[in-house]
Amino acid sequence: MTAEQWMTFAAAILGGALRVGVPFLFVSLGECLTEKSGRINLGLEGVLVFSAMSAFGGAYWSGSPWIGVLCGACAGALLAALHGVLCSLPRVNDVATGIALMLLGTGLAFYFGKALMQPQAPQIPALALGDWSESSAVRSALKVNALLPVGLLLALALAWIFARTRVGLLVRMAGDSANAARALGYSVSRIRIAATTMGGAISGLGGASLTLFYPGSWNEGISSGQGLIAVALVIFARWSPLRCITAAALFGGAGAIGPALQSVGINGGYHLFNTLPYALTLLILVLTCRPGSAAAGSPGELSSTN
Repeated sequence: MTAEQWMTFAAAILGGALRVGVPFLFVSLGECLTEKSGRINLGLEGVLVFSAMSAFGGAYWSGSPWIGVLCGACAGALLAALHGVLCSLPRVNDVATGIALMLLGTGLAFYFGKALMQPQAPQIPALALGDWSESSAVRSALKVNALLPVGLLLALALAWIFARTRVGLLVRMAGDSANAARALGYSVSRIRIAATTMGGAISGLGGASLTLFYPGSWNEGISSGQGLIAVALVIFARWSPLRCITAAALFGGAGAIGPALQSVGINGGYHLFNTLPYALTLLILVLTCRPGSAAAGSPGELSSTN
């Protein structure tokens, strides 16, 4: 490739990391909060798809993308709250409930979203951060989702809450030692329901990003498994909100390699490169999930989740 093609390729990767990485960032932060409390939500795929449909419908019928974003967050919170309540019941399996939630969320989204296949909804505005550059590729790459700063601030806020506040201490205590939390008189179920609900609301912002920014439309294949990938992202980030930023950028950049190659005229292996996020997910799970041992940084209660 020529120097100009290399610049175009690099700008396309950067743009992809910023665009594709935003939904990854929100769902990984939401799952990080959920798992910090000792609960795992494998139903995030259903939460993401349902919130994406709700955000698109809210923006379409209201005429405001920000009302759509709010609808997406509320839809994600509602579905995640259902998961939290069900998992607090005796003899209910977190993993099985999460799979049922995934099927419920996607089913509801496909049913209620049939009328939204053709319409166009108002989109979240882009922040033009590349106007300083004379390169059209750089300017295009740096047109970022207005929700990106929100995600970065959320990551910083969650890191601070976990490290410095009483609320964060209670969430971590519920995740590390439920017996210790109960001994101090706290309801572990309530803490986990609240954390799961908030995690769903944060994930719902990722769903809103999908339909209201990139790719900016509603269809039944909008998520492409990003909700499930988020579980691997949290493991890769070692349950750290700040590391979720790096993990989301990495997966976003990996997902952008195929389109970036096309932008410089290289079409061979396009579909193969599109599998990179899934290959990374598999690699992370193989390297970090070993029988009989917990991953570094893992909340203690996750290993005993039934």
